[in-house]
Amino acid sequence: MDLNYSAEELAFRDSVRGWLEANLPTDIRDKVVGYKGLAKDDLMRWHRILAAKGWSVPHWPVEWGGTGWDITQRYLYEEQFGLVGAPALPSFGPNMCASVLMRFGSSQQKARFLPRIRNGDDFWVQGYSEPGAGSDLASLKTRALRDGDHYRVTGQKIWTTLGQYGDWIFCLVRTDASAEKRQEGISFLLIDMRTPGITVRPLILMDGGHEVNEVFFDDVKVPVENLVYEENKGWTVAKYLLGHERMGSGNVGGSKRELGTLRRVATEQLKNGKPLIDDPRFRDRLTRIEIELAALELTSMRFLDKMRRSGQPPGADVSMLKIRGTEVQQAITELMMQAVGPMAQPFKAVGDGAIDHFSSRLSPRYFNYRKASIYAGSNEIQRNIIAKMTLGL
Repeated sequence: MDLNYSAEELAFRDSVRGWLEANLPTDIRDKVVGYKGLAKDDLMRWHRILAAKGWSVPHWPVEWGGTGWDITQRYLYEEQFGLVGAPALPSFGPNMCASVLMRFGSSQQKARFLPRIRNGDDFWVQGYSEPGAGSDLASLKTRALRDGDHYRVTGQKIWTTLGQYGDWIFCLVRTDASAEKRQEGISFLLIDMRTPGITVRPLILMDGGHEVNEVFFDDVKVPVENLVYEENKGWTVAKYLLGHERMGSGNVGGSKRELGTLRRVATEQLKNGKPLIDDPRFRDRLTRIEIELAALELTSMRFLDKMRRSGQPPGADVSMLKIRGTEVQQAITELMMQAVGPMAQPFKAVGDGAIDHFSSRLSPRYFNYRKASIYAGSNEIQRNIIAKMTLGL
């Protein structure tokens, strides 16, 4: 096993870092490192900058606009995003929907949708969870009835991330309510969000942010040509798609940058007249997180080495990256709150100092990161997957 980067890989990493630092718009970076929300225009502007460079979809096949980079180069590329404070493109279009289209889509669907996803012409969102069908997704009830050359979709989706920005949504719908198994009778549809009968309502979170939504479908007409794969075989598509969420869940680069910020804050904050970083208890907790992050990075590199030698996607044990990665992210937000103390209260106007201004957004960020151990399959479910598929328990 080789966990070291070659000279060529290090040169590639440095070239990516240099380009990002030169081309990432300052206002977008400031929003990322300052924990401010990004508007749709911010995300689409950054997407178009990357597309012009040819870097918006580096993991795609070259024939559809990919870079031809190997798995290590793609990992280094994503790591540098986190380190410089560049926002990752929302995964729903470039990663999730595109991966499904390349595996299951018709030639017409690929030609229609993939170029627009690559160029940032459409903003895609995901329609999976429903009231009463979150972790138990197979119990979904949104129905799609065939009516000639259309489906008529009626039902509700919930927790639709960035649904207020959506141009298109990919949805799991029930096309056969009489199927013996719940996983059967489900289909995968692509739906234009501008179609009459679709209503998006915001769900304002406890941090005051508008990130997730309810989406209602009231007899929405969807062309049959927007069915991906076969009718009633959508569960096969859904399982394939979920596997693409977890390899990047560790977010090593972003956590490294956040740890640097935490260490800076602890150096500037005073406790009993001394820098907080000098407090043995605090320093012990900070060091533990640093060690856990280093272990996560080494584990990610083990997966990289395995994949580049075998040429195969990761197995079920990749779930450990999702588990540990999200737990590290949550631990950093918790310790940051403790470092700043009372000044981390939400939405408090506390002055013009760098730390004061920065700290006024820590509470919303802390609350937001509570979801990290739930999305892409809760960490409890990921542990069950490892126990069953890897350990054979």
